[in-house]
Amino acid sequence: MVRLYVENVGKEDEVMKLYLAIDIGASSGRHMIGFKNEKGEIVLEELYRFSNGVVLKDNHFIWNMDELWKEVKNGIRVCLEKYPKIESMSIDTWGVDYVLLKDNEIIQPVYAYRDTRTKDSIDEVHQRISFEDLYQITGSQFQEFNTIYQLYWDKKQGRLTEATDFLMIPEYLMYMLTGIKVKEFTNASTTGCLDVRKQCYSKRIWEKLDFPKQFYTDLKKPGYEVGSFKESIQKELGGNIPVVLCPTHDTASAVEGIPNLFSEPYISSGTWSLLGIKENTAITTAQAKEVNYSNEMGPSYVRFQKNIMGLWIIQCLAKQMDLAFPEMIAMARKSNFLGLYDVNDPCFLSGLHMKEEIQGWFKRKQMDIPQTDEDILYTTYRSLAYSYKKAIDELEHILGRSFSSISIVGGGAKNELLNALTEEFTQKKVYAYAIEATALGNIISQMRRTEK
Repeated sequence: MVRLYVENVGKEDEVMKLYLAIDIGASSGRHMIGFKNEKGEIVLEELYRFSNGVVLKDNHFIWNMDELWKEVKNGIRVCLEKYPKIESMSIDTWGVDYVLLKDNEIIQPVYAYRDTRTKDSIDEVHQRISFEDLYQITGSQFQEFNTIYQLYWDKKQGRLTEATDFLMIPEYLMYMLTGIKVKEFTNASTTGCLDVRKQCYSKRIWEKLDFPKQFYTDLKKPGYEVGSFKESIQKELGGNIPVVLCPTHDTASAVEGIPNLFSEPYISSGTWSLLGIKENTAITTAQAKEVNYSNEMGPSYVRFQKNIMGLWIIQCLAKQMDLAFPEMIAMARKSNFLGLYDVNDPCFLSGLHMKEEIQGWFKRKQMDIPQTDEDILYTTYRSLAYSYKKAIDELEHILGRSFSSISIVGGGAKNELLNALTEEFTQKKVYAYAIEATALGNIISQMRRTEK
């Protein structure tokens, strides 16, 4: 099936079923209308785009949920003004982060995964239940910002005492639209709390960590209908759209949107790079745990994958150097600096002073230090491509089979230099799809529901 993009859907909205995907990443969000044309091709039209990002407040990184909620509504209003009849809509966002609720009110602040507050909680969690046991239950790779550690920190701070519920970010936004609380399956697999085989939150984890029992609720899979807009929302936005669940974790939706993906690896290349492959069952071997591979869920399969720091470093350098991405690529091509650094080092997580962090990494390792902006950019693109090679090597070793290609979607798919370096380091054919794969997967999941 061919995927197309248009500036204006035109008159076809009168006969075609229209679907709305709200796809929100850590740096931006977009409202995309999708439909199938008479050739069976999926057509996408972007109607609204907005900026997003973490806010530093009181020495913590947080999300401005009021602003995010306002932008979600603004975009829906724009969509309804142009297309009053929309078949359904859904929202996907990044994983891991959540909103605590006291009855129907949000408990502020809503912390962002880049905040470092969980560091002192990790050992305490592992004293109550070892990481070896956690990995066997959840199949989740270790990340210091996983929801499990964030929730435990909240418990230590007394924030869970007053909380009556927690919702992942897209679940919260859909709750605000409908007044109905629903927890979605694929996003639950980013928490480090999902029993990957029983496909529900783990009772053992809940009991060991003494999480509130009311947080433990059923999970719904993509395709589930959440409900219609509340009356107040209908009046405010000038219409109503049925809200359904897509794979609400953006990577889960992105994998659904990768064309012709069968038995070869993918890279969902955005703020994070997620490198992995579709598998039928979870893989929780000692090898997988050792190299920190994760088992996250698609609608009907396991995404066996690894988190890589991704374009976050590039985005931070762009801000610090005040450069556009094409300029950065042109500058990088001028460098002959061949040093490599570990893009997954935790020192790069906050991104406040990325150039200095990169130079500091080389200095600590007593290696030649990149001096110019050109060198810093080139080593970053090379190091990111090298991290893909390492992850592919690990994947082939764990699975006992080799691959000939990699499919790349997301913002990184547009970067010809990074794609070329990825081919060079991995010795795999790179298929780069410069498409809105996440929005596409969101819409495909909605279409499946109506075509059953």
